Amino acid sequence: MHSGRLFLASFLIFAGLSSAFPARVSAFDSSTLDTVVNKAVSDSVFPGASLAVLYKGTVVFHKAFGKLTYAPMSSPADTTTMYDLASLTKAIVTTSIVMQLVERDSLNLQAPVSHYLPEIIGKGKDKITIEHLLRHTSGLRAHTLFSKTCSTPQQLFSTIASDTLLSKPGTTTLYSDLGFMLLGRIIETITGKTLDANFHNRFAEPLGMKSTMFTPPQSLAWRIAPVEKDTLWPFTFQRPLVHDQNSALLGGVAGHAGLYSTTSDLISMVTMLMNGGTVNGHNYIKAETLKKFLARKDSLRALGWDVRSPGGHSSAGDYYSNSSYGHLGFTGTSIWIDPEKELAVIFLCNRVYPSSANIKIRSFRPLLHNTVVSSLGLTKTAEKVR
Repeated sequence: MHSGRLFLASFLIFAGLSSAFPARVSAFDSSTLDTVVNKAVSDSVFPGASLAVLYKGTVVFHKAFGKLTYAPMSSPADTTTMYDLASLTKAIVTTSIVMQLVERDSLNLQAPVSHYLPEIIGKGKDKITIEHLLRHTSGLRAHTLFSKTCSTPQQLFSTIASDTLLSKPGTTTLYSDLGFMLLGRIIETITGKTLDANFHNRFAEPLGMKSTMFTPPQSLAWRIAPVEKDTLWPFTFQRPLVHDQNSALLGGVAGHAGLYSTTSDLISMVTMLMNGGTVNGHNYIKAETLKKFLARKDSLRALGWDVRSPGGHSSAGDYYSNSSYGHLGFTGTSIWIDPEKELAVIFLCNRVYPSSANIKIRSFRPLLHNTVVSSLGLTKTAEKVR
C-alpha cells in the first residue's frame, strides 16, 4: 500500500474509533478471543474479519484479523475495511426506517401491503400485512433468482405480484428476501425518496457513519473486502457491486441486501439501539417503538430482527439470554445484542471469498459468541440457555 493510503487508513481508523460513542478500553483478557479468530483465519473460515464487542456502554474490544483475500500479498483487513453486509441490510436499514415511519404515522403495521403497493393483490396476497413482511410470515417464497426471467426492477416486482403464495399469511414463518424487497419499495413509495437516501439522511449522516453506503464508488475499492465472482450474471449492462444478484438487478439498492459498512460505523448504530434509540441527546427511534419491534410475541422472529431460539441451536451461542436479538448476513456478517447482559457483538467478514460453498462460518459463529461471553466472565453467573 502506498504511503498516502497508509496515512489515510490510519486516519480512518482513528476517525472511526473517535466517532464511536462509547470509549474504548481494555476491560477483559482477549487472548482466547484472539486465538479463536486467528485460528478461523488459518482454517480458511474467512480470509479476514473485523470484530467489535460492546459491554455496558463501552467498546471493550475492536480489532481486525487476517487479510482481504488469501493471496500472500493481499492487504491486511482493518477496522475500517468495508464489508458487504448482505441481509444485515434488512435490520439496519429497512427495519430502522420502518420504525421511524410507524412512529410518525406514515406506515401502519396492520395495513395490507396492497394499500401501499396496489399491484400486490390476488392469490391471497391481499391478506399480507406490513407486519407479516417484517416477521417473515407473509407466505412469500424465500428466494428466487429473478435474473432468469427478469431484466428490470419493474419486471422483478411484477413477478412477485403474480406469484402464488406458499402458505396463508400469518400461519408459517419462512425467511423471505422477497418480503423485504417489497418493504424497500414501500419505503420509497411513502417517502418519495430512494432507500439509500432515506437511510443516509435518517441514520448514517447524523450518526457519523461515513463509510456506510449502498453502491460504494470505485475510489473506495481498495477498502472493500471482495466476495465471490458472479458467473451467472446474464446481462450486458455492468453489474452493480453487491454479492446478492437480486440486489444487483435492483441497482445495488434493495430492502433485503446491498449495504456496505465497517465495524467502526456499526458501533455507532448498535450503541444507539442499546441506548433505547437515543444517543448524544438525539432520539432516532423511541424506546417504546424498539420494545414493540423486538418483542417475540408468539412468533419465531421479532419485527425485522431475529431473536434467540430458546431450547435450540443459535448462532449467538449458548449464553445469550432469550431477550437477545440479532441478524445474520449471507456474506458472513452478524450482529447479536443481549439487553440483559448489556452486550453486543458485531462481526464482519467475507467468508464467501472465493466461494460461498464455504460454510465453516456456521460452527464458528456460536463459538465466537461463547468465547466473548466467557472472556467477559459472564458464564460464571449464567447457565447455558436452553
